[in-house]
Amino acid sequence: MSDETITGIIAPIRMDYRYTPGTATSLFLRAMKEGRFEGRRCPSCSKVYFPPRGGCSMCGVEFAETVPLANTGTVATYTIVNVNFANRAVELPYVVAEVKFDGADITTSLLLKGVPLEEVRQGLRVEAKWIPEEEWDYSLANISHVEPLDEPDAPFESYKDAI
Repeated sequence: MSDETITGIIAPIRMDYRYTPGTATSLFLRAMKEGRFEGRRCPSCSKVYFPPRGGCSMCGVEFAETVPLANTGTVATYTIVNVNFANRAVELPYVVAEVKFDGADITTSLLLKGVPLEEVRQGLRVEAKWIPEEEWDYSLANISHVEPLDEPDAPFESYKDAI
């Protein structure tokens, strides 16, 4: 037996699948294709989900109302990624932020750019940056990343429930 440490293997895998979105996801994807943020509001607790779901995970109630959302939000929490992996498209280190978009009650994970690592913080106000319009598809990937706004940090009370 060898004392050589195995640090990884290459195992090519291919998986073909077809996804059929429901009503909530279809509405969300159409809005993304048109360059708009839309969430869905729970008629029971009034929480707004973005990306939307078919129903509220807290109340079990089906959503009925679509809510337009802003392109701006607040970093509720974040992580600095320093771990390498195959096919990584972003230079290490980089930041993945949980962004609570204005008007929404839950967060969305997005790449954060345009701020030095030592200045990343909770409460940082950010804006979504879209890929070029001619590349838009039915996807959240139309948002390339978020970047800081020239605004004061949001107060903790405004995002504490999203952590």
